[in-house]
Amino acid sequence: MGLDFSILPKYMDVLLLGSLWTIGITLAASLLSFVGGIVFAVIALYAPWLVRQPFRLIEWMFMGTPLLLQLFLIYFGLVQIGIDLPAFVAGIIGLGLHFAVYNSELIQTAILAVDKGQMEAARTLGLGRGQALRKVVIPQAVRAVIPPIGNNMIALLKDSALVSVIGVSELTLSAQRMIGKTYRPFEFYLLAAALYYTINLGMEWVQRRIERRISSSR
Repeated sequence: MGLDFSILPKYMDVLLLGSLWTIGITLAASLLSFVGGIVFAVIALYAPWLVRQPFRLIEWMFMGTPLLLQLFLIYFGLVQIGIDLPAFVAGIIGLGLHFAVYNSELIQTAILAVDKGQMEAARTLGLGRGQALRKVVIPQAVRAVIPPIGNNMIALLKDSALVSVIGVSELTLSAQRMIGKTYRPFEFYLLAAALYYTINLGMEWVQRRIERRISSSR
């Protein structure tokens, strides 16, 4: 059976809808991973010991186990304790928390690299410790780690295909369903790869724009 790309336009709407789901999951999980990364970094550096230790356990779990297992645990496991999340929400939480831990490591390093005089100057001006962190230290730290966090978000886009295993009709699962109807795996997987690459290019373009804006504002 030879290749037949003429079949693709008939199902393009399904793949484009899957692409929109992929973009939505990626954006929501990226936002969660960014905000979560800041929160986790502050907890790791400044929270009391009794708060830091449970966080370290959570950090170990997300860094030391496969993302696929984490998705299964959140979607299938939490049901046993009465938490029944929709697949879309479970996918966002799983991806977001997984990458929040890695973003936290980057942000912690950046916070520690900020000149300690910045904190002292902010406190001298009457800001509390929390205000100084929020208004002075964290903004400087975040600017320094935009490039690696952007790379993490592009990696998150690629890993978003894993949410297909819990039933989210994103791009990969949409392609698989069309393959089940047409028995044309090469054509549909190639089209899905092209769509992922296009989304990837869009994210890289946005990342470069953000980096240029940050550079020009310094």
